[in-house]
Formats: sequence, C-alpha cells, structure tokens
Amino acid sequence: MGRISVTENRMLMAQARESLKGKWGLAVGTFVVFMVVAGFAQVVPFVGAIISIIISGPVTLGWAVFSLALARDDNARLEMIFDGFRMFGTALGAYLLAGLFVFLWSLLLIVPGIIAALAYSQMYYILAEDKTIGAFEVIRKSKEMMVGNKGKFFCLGVRFLGWALLCILTLGIGFLWLCPYVAVATAKFYDDIREAPSAAA
Repeated sequence: MGRISVTENRMLMAQARESLKGKWGLAVGTFVVFMVVAGFAQVVPFVGAIISIIISGPVTLGWAVFSLALARDDNARLEMIFDGFRMFGTALGAYLLAGLFVFLWSLLLIVPGIIAALAYSQMYYILAEDKTIGAFEVIRKSKEMMVGNKGKFFCLGVRFLGWALLCILTLGIGFLWLCPYVAVATAKFYDDIREAPSAAA
C-alpha cells in the first residue's frame, strides 16, 4: 500500500512560512521570472499560444525544482527556474498528457476533472527528483502517490482561498507572495508523503 500524509495541513503551512523566512525576496523575484517566462510567448503574434504550451511544462518543472529547494532549506537559486528545460521532452509530454486526461475526465462532470487534477498534482515534484522516468511513468507515480491523499491535498488548497480573496483586493499584487507560499507548502506536502511510513507497515 502507499504512504499517507500525516502532518496536519496547518503545520505544513507553518513549515512553509518557516522555510520562506528571510527568503521571501528570492521567492517573489523567482516567481516574477517564472511568470514572465511563462507569459512572454503570449505576446508573440500568431504562434504565441503554441510557444506558451510548449514551454509551460519545462518552466513549471523548474518552478517545482526551486520550490523543493526552498522547502528543504537547500541552496535555492533563481536560475533553477530553467532546470526544467534539461528534461524538455518529458516535462512537455507530462504537461500535455495530464492536461488531456484532466480535460477528458472533465467532460464527464467537473468533479472527476478535479479528482484527476489532484491525482496528477505531484508529477512535477517527482520529475524534479527523478530525471530517468518518462511522461506516462511520472503520471502513474503521481496517481499512486495521491491514493488516500487527494482529500487532504484538496483541503490544503481550500486553506489558501481566504488569502486568495485578500490578494484580489490588492489588485492581484498579493499573489506575488501567495503563489510561492502555496508552492512551498505543496512541496512540504510532497515530502510529507515521501517520508511517511508505508500504510502496509
């Protein structure tokens, strides 16, 4: 059987804030670079949307690499945001496959689509650590990892809704801090599952 996240979500959030202490500037600055790189292609006439799709997977993988480094109090560096391009094919394939699967499940009803998105939520963190697996394999591993953990992860996301509403009141500026907070908390959630004892033990 799989591993179950046992640390309370409020504690994961507290741990995320502790990891971000003294590093908020780096986190916000890196998130800005992430958004610029991810959104830059949109301004390119005619082919901007295609370019954006092509680079979204690698850039998101780089953001996961950076977020994991912050969560583990490693030497997080802004240039990590480009690490995903070292696994360009796998990151792109995982991004396209996950998006397709979520879309297909959403055709049934919105709830199956949400469940699918939760199941695939850990794939970039898995890719950040395992450079040898392929796109289908990382999706499979994320699904296995999230068995018994999807509800808890959904509740973790709900805890950020109030903060998101406050960010809207700041005309979106607050998201520069909220998004790194969410990413590091998610990385903490990922590590909590990895470090949990096997449910079969």
